[in-house]
Amino acid sequence: MLKSLSISNYALIDQLNMQPSKGLSMITGETGAGKSIMLGAVGLLLGNRSDSKVLLHEDRKCVVEGVFDISEYGLKDFFEQEQLDYEESCIIRREISPNGKSRSFVNDTPVLLDSLKILGSKLMDVHSQHDTLQLGEGGYQLGLVDAFAQTSVELGIYQDRFRSFRAAKKNYEQLKQKAFEMQKEADFNQFQLDELSAMALVAGEQAELESTQEVLENAEEIKLKINEMLGLFQEEQFGVIQGMGQIQYGMQSLERLAQKFSELKERFQSVFIEVKDLTESLVDEESKVEIDFEKLEQIRDRLSKIYQLQKKHGVGTVEELMQIESELADKVFQFQNLDESLAEAEKELNSAKQSMEAAGRILTDKRKSCFSQFEKELQVLLAGLGMENARIQFEHKAIAPSPLGLDELEVLFSANKGGTLQGLKKVASGGEFSRLLFAIKYLMADKMALPTLIFDEIDTGISGEVALQMVRMMKEIATRHQVICITHLPQVAAKGELHYFVYKDNSAAKTVSKIKLLGSEERVEELAKMIAGANPSASALESAKELLAN
Repeated sequence: MLKSLSISNYALIDQLNMQPSKGLSMITGETGAGKSIMLGAVGLLLGNRSDSKVLLHEDRKCVVEGVFDISEYGLKDFFEQEQLDYEESCIIRREISPNGKSRSFVNDTPVLLDSLKILGSKLMDVHSQHDTLQLGEGGYQLGLVDAFAQTSVELGIYQDRFRSFRAAKKNYEQLKQKAFEMQKEADFNQFQLDELSAMALVAGEQAELESTQEVLENAEEIKLKINEMLGLFQEEQFGVIQGMGQIQYGMQSLERLAQKFSELKERFQSVFIEVKDLTESLVDEESKVEIDFEKLEQIRDRLSKIYQLQKKHGVGTVEELMQIESELADKVFQFQNLDESLAEAEKELNSAKQSMEAAGRILTDKRKSCFSQFEKELQVLLAGLGMENARIQFEHKAIAPSPLGLDELEVLFSANKGGTLQGLKKVASGGEFSRLLFAIKYLMADKMALPTLIFDEIDTGISGEVALQMVRMMKEIATRHQVICITHLPQVAAKGELHYFVYKDNSAAKTVSKIKLLGSEERVEELAKMIAGANPSASALESAKELLAN
């Protein structure tokens, strides 16, 4: 519900403020005084585009602000999704700067224009003879039927299953595409896997092979050098071991002569033990060194293959080759088992499709069950609105699954007796269209939480009893929903809880539009002028009073 509206520096409006009634508010005024301009400003709150041409004063920004009570609209999920602070009193503001830049705010948080459009559509619904094209759209007509038939549960179940079906279909198609791509590279992957598997690679083997290769390539010289050193260590008369044995004996003699040489003897003893151990290690290493040209060739061949594979796959270690082998094995396994995965995915897709179609048929049946009643009630209402010969018929056609169901609807309409039923876009005039949409919203008023309804001169072309019937219906809608009506008929304007008057003020350098809430006497005067012109007679004033009294 719109609690307050303020507009500044927009077209002919310098500053305008209004607080409409919770029920039915009327707006009247002179032709060209700015009633349609107000709707243009309201359109900014609904996400309509604009530019600096709307500025009354080109050096100031335009600001349009609406304060709404949104407690009954169930918008917490929307606010959470848009990362906005939710408050039951919601402030929407639109600013147009002199350079044409537009900014939108919800509770002082900047929002994108698309988000504002979504929110605005839930808060305000502008209804005019020139703004009823949506009634001719199939999706809108389907939504009306859903509201009338109260299909929210069935539609929710269907849409859940539709999403499951779409997810299953996407999974199946992705697997099919994956199978196609894997088929093209399957043979190559298998070849590369066989090539790597045949090597039976072992982590750490490259370093070991390279070390062994180094020893084998220099085996003869290594054995020669070790034997030369062993000769120096082990020669019986002049070898290092023999000489150190004599030194050991001398150290023991010194120790016996003076205890102070004990430390030197111990230090020598450690060196002697280390030298003997080193000699034994050299003997052991010499025995291990073999001159084996066949083994050397085998190692060279394996290292060559390892190097070739590393170059081929762009890696530098055996461990990386083993990782590639593992990945190739996974791809080959997936391809070999893809038929089974595809069959399972297809089974899930068929199951999801059957479940969705079953829910769709239930939804279709409930929709179709209301057609006759909906048509009858609309025809009765249209007759009361001066269209006694109007006929309505819902034409249904089954379609492929869509987010809204398995149905396509078209409202067929004829305004004249004996006329052929045709689609709304082909047959309805502006006035007929407007009255039809008005009748539909009247039916919807007790079935759903409608946004603030703004009726813009939908009474054009009607008068008398038809106009009275329309305003009676407005008043009934206004018992449950906020209604703002821009009208030129005094019998309609008289039925509002509040009456606003829009007028031009020429007192300044520029003509501006202003609005004021009329008091009791002012309201009588305005209605009398609507009846009889600028200088109403006493009888016109009496007629105005009668309209307000009834």
